[in-house]
Amino acid sequence: MSRIDPTPFRLTVAPMMDWTDRHCRYFHRLLSPHARLYTEMVTSAALVRGGQTRLLEHSHEEHPVALQLGGSDPVELAQAARMGAVAGYDEINLNVGCPSDRVQSGKFGACLMREPALVADCVRAMADAVDVPVTVKCRIGVDDQDEYADLQHFTEQMMAAGVGILVVHARKAWLQGLSPKENREIPPLDYERVYRLKREFPELVVVINGGITTVDAVREHLTRVDGVMLGRSAYHDPFLLARLETELYGAPLVDRAEVLEHMRIYIEAELARGTQLKHISRHILGLYQGEPGARGFRRTLSEGAHLPGAGWALVEAALAPMRQAA
Repeated sequence: MSRIDPTPFRLTVAPMMDWTDRHCRYFHRLLSPHARLYTEMVTSAALVRGGQTRLLEHSHEEHPVALQLGGSDPVELAQAARMGAVAGYDEINLNVGCPSDRVQSGKFGACLMREPALVADCVRAMADAVDVPVTVKCRIGVDDQDEYADLQHFTEQMMAAGVGILVVHARKAWLQGLSPKENREIPPLDYERVYRLKREFPELVVVINGGITTVDAVREHLTRVDGVMLGRSAYHDPFLLARLETELYGAPLVDRAEVLEHMRIYIEAELARGTQLKHISRHILGLYQGEPGARGFRRTLSEGAHLPGAGWALVEAALAPMRQAA
Protein backbone atom coordinates (compact mmCIF):
# COMPACT_ATOMS: atom_id res chain seq x y z
CA MET A 1 0.00 0.00 0.00
CA SER A 2 1.40 3.40 -0.97
CA ARG A 3 1.64 5.90 1.84
CA ILE A 4 -1.39 8.18 2.05
CA ASP A 5 -1.12 11.91 2.67
CA PRO A 6 -2.88 12.45 6.01
CA THR A 7 -3.32 16.22 5.52
CA PRO A 8 -6.87 16.11 4.08
CA PHE A 9 -8.03 14.18 7.16
CA ARG A 10 -6.61 16.52 9.77
CA LEU A 11 -10.00 18.08 10.55
CA THR A 12 -13.24 16.27 9.76
CA VAL A 13 -16.91 16.53 10.73
CA ALA A 14 -18.63 13.27 11.59
CA PRO A 15 -21.53 11.75 9.70
CA MET A 16 -24.56 12.33 11.95
CA MET A 17 -28.00 10.95 11.20
CA ASP A 18 -30.67 13.63 10.75
CA TRP A 19 -28.04 16.36 11.08
CA THR A 20 -25.30 16.40 8.45
CA ASP A 21 -27.57 16.79 5.45
CA ARG A 22 -26.62 18.91 2.44
CA HIS A 23 -27.84 22.14 4.07
CA CYS A 24 -25.73 21.52 7.17
CA ARG A 25 -22.68 20.69 5.08
CA TYR A 26 -23.01 23.87 3.02
CA PHE A 27 -23.13 25.89 6.25
CA HIS A 28 -20.15 24.07 7.77
CA ARG A 29 -18.12 24.65 4.61
CA LEU A 30 -18.57 28.40 4.99
CA LEU A 31 -17.05 28.15 8.47
CA SER A 32 -14.16 25.91 7.46
CA PRO A 33 -12.86 25.67 3.89
CA HIS A 34 -10.49 22.84 4.87
CA ALA A 35 -12.62 20.50 7.01
CA ARG A 36 -13.55 17.20 5.41
CA LEU A 37 -17.32 16.77 5.57
CA TYR A 38 -19.36 13.56 5.67
CA THR A 39 -22.92 12.78 4.68
CA GLU A 40 -25.44 11.16 6.94
CA MET A 41 -25.25 7.39 6.61
CA VAL A 42 -26.98 6.20 3.44
CA THR A 43 -27.81 2.50 3.21
CA SER A 44 -26.58 0.66 0.15
CA ALA A 45 -30.05 -0.88 -0.19
CA ALA A 46 -31.66 2.56 -0.43
CA LEU A 47 -29.42 3.41 -3.37
CA VAL A 48 -29.25 0.10 -5.19
CA ARG A 49 -32.62 -1.49 -4.51
CA GLY A 50 -34.60 1.58 -3.55
CA GLY A 51 -33.29 3.76 -6.33
CA GLN A 52 -33.17 6.76 -4.01
CA THR A 53 -30.48 8.63 -5.90
CA ARG A 54 -31.82 11.88 -4.40
CA LEU A 55 -29.84 10.85 -1.29
CA LEU A 56 -26.66 11.59 -3.23
CA GLU A 57 -27.57 15.23 -3.90
CA HIS A 58 -24.94 17.73 -2.84
CA SER A 59 -23.47 21.02 -4.04
CA HIS A 60 -20.03 21.69 -5.51
CA GLU A 61 -19.30 24.02 -2.61
CA GLU A 62 -19.30 21.13 -0.13
CA HIS A 63 -16.09 19.50 -1.36
CA PRO A 64 -14.10 17.79 0.02
CA VAL A 65 -17.08 15.65 1.02
CA ALA A 66 -17.39 11.93 1.72
CA LEU A 67 -20.35 9.61 1.32
CA GLN A 68 -20.92 7.27 4.25
CA LEU A 69 -22.57 3.97 3.38
CA GLY A 70 -24.20 1.36 5.59
CA GLY A 71 -24.52 -2.25 4.52
CA SER A 72 -22.92 -5.69 4.65
CA ASP A 73 -23.37 -7.11 1.13
CA PRO A 74 -20.11 -6.68 -0.81
CA VAL A 75 -21.81 -6.68 -4.22
CA GLU A 76 -24.45 -4.17 -3.17
CA LEU A 77 -21.93 -1.94 -1.42
CA ALA A 78 -19.71 -1.96 -4.50
CA GLN A 79 -22.67 -0.80 -6.61
CA ALA A 80 -23.55 1.91 -4.09
CA ALA A 81 -19.92 3.04 -3.88
CA ARG A 82 -19.78 3.30 -7.65
CA MET A 83 -22.93 5.43 -7.62
CA GLY A 84 -21.36 7.69 -4.99
CA ALA A 85 -18.15 8.09 -6.96
CA VAL A 86 -20.07 8.89 -10.15
CA ALA A 87 -22.04 11.49 -8.17
CA GLY A 88 -18.72 13.17 -7.37
CA TYR A 89 -17.97 12.24 -3.76
CA ASP A 90 -14.30 12.43 -2.76
CA GLU A 91 -14.36 9.39 -0.48
CA ILE A 92 -16.60 6.44 0.32
CA ASN A 93 -16.78 5.55 4.02
CA LEU A 94 -18.24 2.35 5.46
CA ASN A 95 -20.13 2.60 8.74
CA VAL A 96 -18.91 -0.02 11.21
CA GLY A 97 -19.70 2.03 14.29
CA CYS A 98 -23.42 2.83 14.61
CA PRO A 99 -25.06 0.76 17.37
CA SER A 100 -28.76 1.52 16.80
CA ASP A 101 -31.29 -1.33 16.74
CA ARG A 102 -32.43 -0.35 13.25
CA VAL A 103 -28.88 -0.56 11.96
CA GLN A 104 -28.29 -3.91 13.65
CA SER A 105 -31.45 -5.36 12.16
CA GLY A 106 -30.03 -4.55 8.73
CA LYS A 107 -26.73 -6.20 9.70
CA PHE A 108 -24.54 -3.19 9.42
CA GLY A 109 -22.97 -0.67 11.75
CA ALA A 110 -21.13 -1.65 14.93
CA CYS A 111 -22.29 -5.28 14.90
CA LEU A 112 -19.98 -5.80 11.93
CA MET A 113 -16.96 -5.41 14.21
CA ARG A 114 -17.68 -9.02 15.16
CA GLU A 115 -17.16 -10.01 11.53
CA PRO A 116 -13.93 -8.39 10.33
CA ALA A 117 -13.54 -10.87 7.47
CA LEU A 118 -16.93 -9.81 6.08
CA VAL A 119 -16.04 -6.13 6.47
CA ALA A 120 -12.79 -6.80 4.63
CA ASP A 121 -14.72 -8.41 1.78
CA CYS A 122 -17.00 -5.36 1.66
CA VAL A 123 -14.25 -2.76 1.52
CA ARG A 124 -12.25 -4.80 -0.97
CA ALA A 125 -15.27 -4.92 -3.29
CA MET A 126 -15.88 -1.21 -2.82
CA ALA A 127 -12.25 -0.32 -3.49
CA ASP A 128 -12.27 -2.40 -6.67
CA ALA A 129 -15.33 -0.47 -7.86
CA VAL A 130 -14.07 3.11 -7.37
CA ASP A 131 -10.95 5.23 -7.72
CA VAL A 132 -11.59 7.42 -4.66
CA PRO A 133 -10.43 6.33 -1.18
CA VAL A 134 -12.55 3.75 0.64
CA THR A 135 -12.38 4.28 4.40
CA VAL A 136 -13.90 2.73 7.52
CA LYS A 137 -15.40 4.31 10.64
CA CYS A 138 -15.45 1.94 13.61
CA ARG A 139 -15.47 1.71 17.40
CA ILE A 140 -12.63 0.52 19.65
CA GLY A 141 -14.71 -2.54 20.51
CA VAL A 142 -18.19 -3.96 20.82
CA ASP A 143 -19.92 -5.64 23.80
CA ASP A 144 -17.51 -8.04 25.51
CA GLN A 145 -15.16 -7.97 22.54
CA ASP A 146 -13.21 -5.25 24.25
CA GLU A 147 -9.50 -6.05 24.21
CA TYR A 148 -6.91 -4.12 22.26
CA ALA A 149 -6.09 -7.37 20.45
CA ASP A 150 -9.58 -7.36 18.94
CA LEU A 151 -9.13 -3.85 17.54
CA GLN A 152 -5.67 -4.79 16.37
CA HIS A 153 -7.01 -7.83 14.51
CA PHE A 154 -9.81 -5.78 12.96
CA THR A 155 -7.30 -3.17 11.80
CA GLU A 156 -5.01 -5.79 10.28
CA GLN A 157 -7.92 -7.18 8.30
CA MET A 158 -8.87 -3.71 7.07
CA MET A 159 -5.36 -2.93 5.95
CA ALA A 160 -5.02 -6.27 4.19
CA ALA A 161 -8.17 -5.33 2.26
CA GLY A 162 -6.58 -2.06 1.18
CA VAL A 163 -7.92 0.39 3.77
CA GLY A 164 -5.44 3.18 4.42
CA ILE A 165 -7.62 5.49 6.52
CA LEU A 166 -9.42 4.40 9.68
CA VAL A 167 -11.70 6.66 11.72
CA VAL A 168 -11.97 5.33 15.27
CA HIS A 169 -14.63 6.38 17.77
CA ALA A 170 -12.75 5.98 21.04
CA ARG A 171 -15.65 4.25 22.83
CA LYS A 172 -16.82 0.70 22.53
CA ALA A 173 -20.46 0.06 21.62
CA TRP A 174 -23.02 -1.97 23.53
CA LEU A 175 -25.37 -3.57 21.03
CA GLN A 176 -28.02 -4.33 23.65
CA GLY A 177 -29.21 -2.31 26.62
CA LEU A 178 -28.04 1.15 25.57
CA SER A 179 -29.68 3.62 23.20
CA PRO A 180 -27.56 5.28 20.49
CA LYS A 181 -27.45 8.40 22.69
CA GLU A 182 -26.28 6.37 25.70
CA ASN A 183 -23.70 4.67 23.50
CA ARG A 184 -22.22 8.11 22.86
CA GLU A 185 -22.00 8.91 26.56
CA ILE A 186 -21.84 5.86 28.84
CA PRO A 187 -19.00 3.66 27.52
CA PRO A 188 -15.82 5.40 28.71
CA LEU A 189 -13.53 7.11 26.26
CA ASP A 190 -10.20 5.36 25.74
CA TYR A 191 -8.08 7.67 23.64
CA GLU A 192 -4.92 5.78 24.56
CA ARG A 193 -6.14 2.73 22.67
CA VAL A 194 -6.44 4.81 19.51
CA TYR A 195 -3.01 6.35 20.11
CA ARG A 196 -1.56 2.85 20.48
CA LEU A 197 -3.14 1.85 17.18
CA LYS A 198 -1.34 4.73 15.45
CA ARG A 199 1.97 3.84 17.11
CA GLU A 200 1.73 0.21 16.01
CA PHE A 201 0.44 0.98 12.50
CA PRO A 202 2.33 4.15 11.58
CA GLU A 203 1.55 3.77 7.86
CA LEU A 204 -2.20 3.88 8.61
CA VAL A 205 -3.94 7.27 8.66
CA VAL A 206 -5.77 7.26 12.01
CA VAL A 207 -8.52 9.78 12.72
CA ILE A 208 -9.82 9.96 16.30
CA ASN A 209 -13.46 10.65 17.21
CA GLY A 210 -15.46 10.94 20.41
CA GLY A 211 -15.95 13.61 23.07
CA ILE A 212 -13.70 16.22 21.44
CA THR A 213 -15.08 19.69 22.10
CA THR A 214 -12.30 22.32 22.21
CA VAL A 215 -9.50 23.78 20.13
CA ASP A 216 -6.98 22.74 22.78
CA ALA A 217 -8.22 19.15 22.73
CA VAL A 218 -7.93 19.01 18.94
CA ARG A 219 -4.40 20.40 19.11
CA GLU A 220 -3.41 17.78 21.70
CA HIS A 221 -4.88 14.85 19.76
CA LEU A 222 -3.05 15.93 16.62
CA THR A 223 0.26 15.33 18.40
CA ARG A 224 -0.70 11.63 18.65
CA VAL A 225 -2.83 10.82 15.59
CA ASP A 226 -3.27 12.10 12.05
CA GLY A 227 -6.71 13.63 12.28
CA VAL A 228 -9.62 14.58 14.49
CA MET A 229 -13.30 14.04 13.75
CA LEU A 230 -15.72 16.34 15.54
CA GLY A 231 -19.32 15.26 16.09
CA ARG A 232 -21.94 17.03 18.15
CA SER A 233 -19.56 19.77 19.25
CA ALA A 234 -19.34 20.97 15.64
CA TYR A 235 -23.12 20.90 15.33
CA HIS A 236 -24.09 22.60 18.58
CA ASP A 237 -21.22 25.11 18.45
CA PRO A 238 -20.46 25.37 14.72
CA PHE A 239 -18.22 28.41 15.16
CA LEU A 240 -15.73 25.94 16.67
CA LEU A 241 -15.01 25.00 13.05
CA ALA A 242 -14.07 28.60 12.28
CA ARG A 243 -11.76 28.75 15.30
CA LEU A 244 -10.08 25.53 14.18
CA GLU A 245 -9.70 26.84 10.65
CA THR A 246 -7.68 29.70 12.15
CA GLU A 247 -5.75 27.48 14.56
CA LEU A 248 -4.83 24.71 12.13
CA TYR A 249 -4.59 26.51 8.81
CA GLY A 250 -3.76 30.10 9.75
CA ALA A 251 -6.84 31.55 8.09
CA PRO A 252 -8.34 34.82 9.37
CA LEU A 253 -11.29 34.20 11.68
CA VAL A 254 -14.47 34.53 9.65
CA ASP A 255 -17.18 36.96 10.68
CA ARG A 256 -20.50 35.38 11.66
CA ALA A 257 -22.46 38.11 9.87
CA GLU A 258 -20.55 37.43 6.64
CA VAL A 259 -21.29 33.71 6.98
CA LEU A 260 -24.98 34.52 7.27
CA GLU A 261 -24.84 36.77 4.21
CA HIS A 262 -23.56 33.79 2.21
CA MET A 263 -26.29 31.66 3.78
CA ARG A 264 -28.84 34.24 2.67
CA ILE A 265 -28.00 33.58 -0.97
CA TYR A 266 -28.22 29.84 -0.37
CA ILE A 267 -31.46 30.03 1.62
CA GLU A 268 -33.22 32.23 -0.93
CA ALA A 269 -32.20 29.88 -3.74
CA GLU A 270 -33.45 26.88 -1.76
CA LEU A 271 -36.73 28.60 -0.89
CA ALA A 272 -37.24 29.20 -4.61
CA ARG A 273 -36.81 25.45 -5.13
CA GLY A 274 -39.54 24.74 -2.62
CA THR A 275 -37.35 23.91 0.41
CA GLN A 276 -38.89 25.04 3.70
CA LEU A 277 -36.82 27.36 5.86
CA LYS A 278 -37.00 25.03 8.87
CA HIS A 279 -34.92 22.41 7.03
CA ILE A 280 -32.03 24.86 6.75
CA SER A 281 -32.37 27.20 9.74
CA ARG A 282 -32.16 24.35 12.28
CA HIS A 283 -28.50 23.93 11.39
CA ILE A 284 -27.54 27.53 12.17
CA LEU A 285 -29.17 27.72 15.62
CA GLY A 286 -25.81 27.35 17.38
CA LEU A 287 -23.89 29.92 15.35
CA TYR A 288 -23.85 32.44 18.22
CA GLN A 289 -23.39 29.84 20.96
CA GLY A 290 -22.01 31.56 24.06
CA GLU A 291 -22.52 35.07 22.68
CA PRO A 292 -24.85 37.74 24.18
CA GLY A 293 -28.28 37.46 22.56
CA ALA A 294 -27.77 33.87 21.40
CA ARG A 295 -30.84 32.58 23.22
CA GLY A 296 -33.11 35.07 21.46
CA PHE A 297 -31.55 34.20 18.11
CA ARG A 298 -32.31 30.50 18.65
CA ARG A 299 -35.79 31.12 20.00
CA THR A 300 -36.88 33.35 17.12
CA LEU A 301 -35.71 30.85 14.52
CA SER A 302 -37.09 27.83 16.36
CA GLU A 303 -40.52 29.34 16.86
CA GLY A 304 -40.95 30.81 13.40
CA ALA A 305 -39.14 28.66 10.85
CA HIS A 306 -41.93 26.09 10.56
CA LEU A 307 -44.63 28.67 9.83
CA PRO A 308 -46.00 29.05 6.29
CA GLY A 309 -44.10 31.63 4.27
CA ALA A 310 -41.11 31.78 6.63
CA GLY A 311 -38.14 33.23 4.81
CA TRP A 312 -35.06 35.40 5.21
CA ALA A 313 -37.01 38.07 7.07
CA LEU A 314 -37.23 35.65 10.00
CA VAL A 315 -33.44 35.34 10.11
CA GLU A 316 -33.19 39.13 10.10
CA ALA A 317 -35.61 39.23 13.03
CA ALA A 318 -33.54 36.64 14.86
CA LEU A 319 -30.42 38.77 14.35
CA ALA A 320 -32.01 41.84 15.95
CA PRO A 321 -31.11 40.91 19.58
CA MET A 322 -27.59 40.01 18.43
CA ARG A 323 -27.14 43.47 16.94
CA GLN A 324 -28.54 45.13 20.04
CA ALA A 325 -26.13 43.16 22.21
CA ALA A 326 -23.13 43.99 20.03
